[in-house]
Amino acid sequence: MSDRSVNYVGAGLASTDGAADPLHAAAPLHGKTVVLIHPAWHSCGSHKVFVMQAQAYRTLGAKLLALAIADFPGHVRGSRAHSAYLDGSQDLQADRRYFAGMPRNAVFARAFLRSLKDWLHGDYATVLVETIKLATLPIELLELPEIDLIHCNHFFCMGAALKLRGNRGCPILLDTHDLQARQYVLRQPGFWTLPPAATYEAMLGLELANMNAADVLIHLNAEEAASFDQLLPHKRHALIFPAVEPVSVGRGGSDIIIVASANYPNFLGISWFLSEVTPHIPDVPIEIIGNIDLEFRRRAPGLFRAHAAMFKGYVRDLHKAYADAAAVLLPITGGFGISIKTIEALSGGAPLVATPLAFRGMDVDPTKLANVSLAGDAPSFAAAIRQIKANATVLENRVNSDTRRLYERMFSPLAYRRALGALVEPLVEDKQTMQCNGSTEGKAFTRF
Repeated sequence: MSDRSVNYVGAGLASTDGAADPLHAAAPLHGKTVVLIHPAWHSCGSHKVFVMQAQAYRTLGAKLLALAIADFPGHVRGSRAHSAYLDGSQDLQADRRYFAGMPRNAVFARAFLRSLKDWLHGDYATVLVETIKLATLPIELLELPEIDLIHCNHFFCMGAALKLRGNRGCPILLDTHDLQARQYVLRQPGFWTLPPAATYEAMLGLELANMNAADVLIHLNAEEAASFDQLLPHKRHALIFPAVEPVSVGRGGSDIIIVASANYPNFLGISWFLSEVTPHIPDVPIEIIGNIDLEFRRRAPGLFRAHAAMFKGYVRDLHKAYADAAAVLLPITGGFGISIKTIEALSGGAPLVATPLAFRGMDVDPTKLANVSLAGDAPSFAAAIRQIKANATVLENRVNSDTRRLYERMFSPLAYRRALGALVEPLVEDKQTMQCNGSTEGKAFTRF
């Protein structure tokens, strides 16, 4: 349902009415109010995670209120950025949706001005924290008589979560997504910065300080769950792999595709592919789908021009692209955290050619997956593509492929809903005993 087809009520945006869903009456969170807080991002892997979080809570029976918070000054309710976000996020279904952002005149706040100075040195953490702190939250949310649970995404949104909780005795779950300080250091070489560059240790310190205010920390991948468990040993941690809506399973075709959105790690991986792999397979057509072309136009116009025919940009029917693909390529050479596009590719059941880094944090052995060709260098990556191209006419039962079965077991909406329910049901039932002061008694690590 389009967000534009419903009416504003107060500061929120009405969506479908969860009470009409027959699942709600018997679901374990029936009668509970959950607020999902997340950055106002769309057309990226993180947005897909937010969508599945919302879907899981509503299927569990909760009244789900979604609060999207912009991470740039002036992007407030009613702005052009708000409209663009609504257009790009129509798949996020909630009982009510809200949007908030930092007013443009708040840029003169002393803390924000200090954060801009740090940003010039490559500190991308502080400016995000201050931007979210200065966001004007909807009055309707702030005045809710009852909130049973707040599920916050990303450490820099914790300021909004704490403000919303106020004196309410409800737990805050924080989905960490990945260790952001690593991402920020990786991003520094791609941007102009003043010396000295912000350090990993300084940005990590801010990240951990904000995380410490949550009651339970949820991690999306095994590697960073272990890292955070060591960094914050007194906190309660839970490993819950993310869900991604499955793509269509088709009979395959002749297209060999790469799917990538516009971010720096994707830029690094596809740059490697274009520079190192394609010289070995000049006669094999490859299609690069997604808005990663924008990143190349900005960062590497020469490389883009040399391979312009490969870049197809945004496609409206991504399901068809996956269903018709002879193979999906995952040339991932940088970045941290679990790869959402790898999970998406797993669900399609097509043959995959991937670097080992594509499976980071999944705690699986990709060499045991029959329809995955793992390649650690450019010549072997190219050789795997040639082999698949030669066998492209062979039809497979992709629904029963190893990758599709792995997806169903670990990354499907059902698997995620079960894991999330096992974590949150005891919390909302026993919220009166929660300390709600940013810590839980004792230390626990749970893998769902």
